[in-house]
Amino acid sequence: MGSSSPLVKPASVSGQSSSTNSPQNRSWWARSWLLALSVALGAAGGTFTWLNPETHSLDYAVCSANRTIYTVDSDLPNVQCIFVHDTLISDTGDLEDITLRWRDRWWSEIPLASVIRLPWPFNFLEPSPRVINIPPDSIVVPGLTDAHAHVLHYGFKMNLNLDDCTSVDDVLSHLKAYVIAHPDILGDPTRWIEGMGWDQNKWPGAQYPHANDFDREPLLRGRRISLTRIDAHASWVSNRVLQLMAPLPKEDIDGGLIIRDKHGKPTGIFVDNAMALIPSQPFSETRAMEYFTRATSDALAVGLTSVHDAFSVPEEIHFYKKLSETQQLPLRLYLMGSVNFDDYWGGQIPRLIQHGFGGRLTVRSVKLFADGALGSFGAALLEPYSDNPSTSGIMRLRPEALAKLVKEFSTDGWQINIHCIGDRANHVVLDIYDDMLANASFSIDALRPRIEHAQILTLDDIKRIGKLGVIPSVQPTHATSDMWYAEDRLGPKRIKGAYAYRALLNASPTRVLPLGSDFPVEDINPLLGFYAAVSRLSVTGDSPHGPGGWYPSERLTRAEALKGMTLDAAYASFSEDILGSLSIGKKADFVVLDRDIMTVPIEDILSATVTATVIDGEVVYGNL
Repeated sequence: MGSSSPLVKPASVSGQSSSTNSPQNRSWWARSWLLALSVALGAAGGTFTWLNPETHSLDYAVCSANRTIYTVDSDLPNVQCIFVHDTLISDTGDLEDITLRWRDRWWSEIPLASVIRLPWPFNFLEPSPRVINIPPDSIVVPGLTDAHAHVLHYGFKMNLNLDDCTSVDDVLSHLKAYVIAHPDILGDPTRWIEGMGWDQNKWPGAQYPHANDFDREPLLRGRRISLTRIDAHASWVSNRVLQLMAPLPKEDIDGGLIIRDKHGKPTGIFVDNAMALIPSQPFSETRAMEYFTRATSDALAVGLTSVHDAFSVPEEIHFYKKLSETQQLPLRLYLMGSVNFDDYWGGQIPRLIQHGFGGRLTVRSVKLFADGALGSFGAALLEPYSDNPSTSGIMRLRPEALAKLVKEFSTDGWQINIHCIGDRANHVVLDIYDDMLANASFSIDALRPRIEHAQILTLDDIKRIGKLGVIPSVQPTHATSDMWYAEDRLGPKRIKGAYAYRALLNASPTRVLPLGSDFPVEDINPLLGFYAAVSRLSVTGDSPHGPGGWYPSERLTRAEALKGMTLDAAYASFSEDILGSLSIGKKADFVVLDRDIMTVPIEDILSATVTATVIDGEVVYGNL
């Protein structure tokens, strides 16, 4: 965001074209003529600073000789140049045409222009706008949006990331190294050790760990340890934490599960709503700022200009609001307010539309939860799990309680975004949305209700989500992360309606399918989602179905995937009029990549890197 932001190192605009159109090389004759004319007219008693072409220094064009500027505007999908004026895109098209229109606007601001302006062939002396030519292999795309992510949770996870752990012993080794590297924790056994990313499905035996496991490492014994599973739908705590939690309920709480051994003793694993029983540190703005700085720095480096934060509690919303009002939001945030309470809580969060500096903060939606996650057996299914027939998953809210909240939030004008993984959860929520829309006095477009994940649906419900006009917000990397065990968990019939992105897009009457990552559950880099959507392959190029991809009929085209990360995400946040495409009048948010992800071989997509991220016309990462 430039020098005004303490969060992002100021980036620069450099490497301008060596042509006479750049400000450094603009015609000496043009400068001399304008200066002489200004002096002459000034001598006559006037002040003519408007003759200086540098007064338009905020104007610049970004051009591609190969016309590899992908606008995601169906009327003009590829252009040679986009023109930036202040914070907006003011023109698009060929450089010659843009230059002529720029000069006309420039002269229109000058008194006596019809007298001063020289005719052809002397008009070569006229000023030209600054032009930045990207390298031949590079492309420009609209600023990328992650339509479902968790900003502060990302920073939290990066503090102690357990993604790469392949066993319980590996986790213990990571924790031991972490404690040794932090003397403040090493010397104080009352300090909390918190991390995220473990996944028992990657371990030998694929069984949940136990609180006793921590006690095998002397350095960890007796410490307060709480580790969140990779999907954030289960936690693993130490025996010391279990002692702090005593006495625990003898029965499971609604919408949650306390894993117990054969004697009924808690093992240290808490699933979904049961996680609320675990003590946690109070919200700290200092710690939040640390997490936020890490998350936004990493986001800008991979081309993200907007993020839909899919779980923002009131303290976090207040934190973001303060940042937006002090010019400290380096990217755009669309927050989904959330409070863990069954009764209506809309009054606990503010309603903010394009708030603060640059209008970068919006709060107009809420996040509700229907079920848990597939990896922790919390996704609510219509039939038992194929690999664990003892359970059909968890509904985190009773359908009648969820329906009541949906009615109250919709009446109050909030967009409603509901987490649904399993086919039962999706079915219940579609029933609720169907009833809401049938009895509403407003149109579907007024609220644009969303289902977050829409991961497993019956084939009939895939048709119904489109018929109702509900927006499915999906995460392509979930498909490629889960594909190694998903069919074992769901069976050959249910899998046909799982991770069915092509079917969901085809069912949509508006052809809208916003894409996200759910970071930190998945990696923050949006190109991983782009690659997963168009290939249905792992990053190493394989899948359970081989190199052709996992259920390849559900692949998206590259144009559809790019639209899902730009214009569709904008539509899902009511901002398609100002964001999502490189169209005249929209915000000048765009990204420069060093290769053409729209045409290179699929295996080369992930080699692309961001060379510049631009928000409101200002370079916030890299260089132009």
